[in-house]
Amino acid sequence: MDGQRIVVIGAGYAGLAAAARAGRRAPVTLVAPEERFRNRVRLHELAAGHEEHQPSIAHVLRGRNVTHVRARVTELDLAGRKVFIDGGDALDYDTLVYALGSRTAWGGVSGAREHAYPMERAEELRELLRRRGDGTVAVVGGGSTGIELAAEIAEAYPGRRVSIVASGEVGGWFSAKGRAIVRENLRRLGVVMHEHSEVTAVDGAGLTTVNGRIDADITVWAASFEVGPLAAESGLAVDERGEALVDGYLRSVSHPEVYVVGDAAAVTLPTGRLRKGCVTAQPMGRYVGAALARGGAEKPFAFGYTLQCLSLGRNAGLVQRVTREDAMTDKAYGGRVGKVVKAGIVRYILTALR
Repeated sequence: MDGQRIVVIGAGYAGLAAAARAGRRAPVTLVAPEERFRNRVRLHELAAGHEEHQPSIAHVLRGRNVTHVRARVTELDLAGRKVFIDGGDALDYDTLVYALGSRTAWGGVSGAREHAYPMERAEELRELLRRRGDGTVAVVGGGSTGIELAAEIAEAYPGRRVSIVASGEVGGWFSAKGRAIVRENLRRLGVVMHEHSEVTAVDGAGLTTVNGRIDADITVWAASFEVGPLAAESGLAVDERGEALVDGYLRSVSHPEVYVVGDAAAVTLPTGRLRKGCVTAQPMGRYVGAALARGGAEKPFAFGYTLQCLSLGRNAGLVQRVTREDAMTDKAYGGRVGKVVKAGIVRYILTALR
């Protein structure tokens, strides 16, 4: 890639991994407003008041030929191969890596954006929890983020009444054994589960569901995520969810000089459509970074799953074995074993970025 202008936009798991890998052999420009890496898999710990695990981007990229431009991308000119940033400046590229990830989806629920705290505001939530002392916290979302956050808050603030409000079953995608481990630990921590309770409105005193009213001093929104509109607005081929369509080498099907990685990409492999999260984003970033460093990929991107895991407070976790296609098996481990495995994987994430 000698002489090629490589620009990576986004410094999440995929973007940072791509920049770090490509920057071993080629000059890279990384565009992202953050000074520090936003370690999303540990934001529930941050919100509950535990130690931060967000190293500076400069530290992660030390020794790499990467220039970090701290700016927000406002527009892409795909025909002219330009990235426009706030302030009006433009960066030229020969190859672009689109890694802008995902954001909280509010689902059109009345009052949610105004009155609920998304994980993007984890620091604000931490300070609010510290200031207000006892009270009630409602966590909207029965997925991984909601479960981990509810468990963490309940354990850190035993005087608080914590509930999970889910449109379906809490942890319902796990095996029967995995679900039992999740529910047993949430009950141990005193977390109340409101299942099959789709939220229809949020206000300053709680929320309304299809099953009635749930009062809460603090409402946290961890229900779902969505991609931003930039890919579609710029003219990249996208699906009905706004996720960029890519080929087997993670290149845009409409603009092959643009790689799309992480949550922003709609990736379908022989094993099925990839789910979102660092488990898939980081390998995608490493793959593209290596391809850029070598001047091209030798083989299409391939990926297979091995497990899913959750933290369930400071002293427990869940490790759920899955098939390569991400189907549940009957093997699930909780307690200290689950916690140790989950903690090891989370620690490895920062090492794997480089």
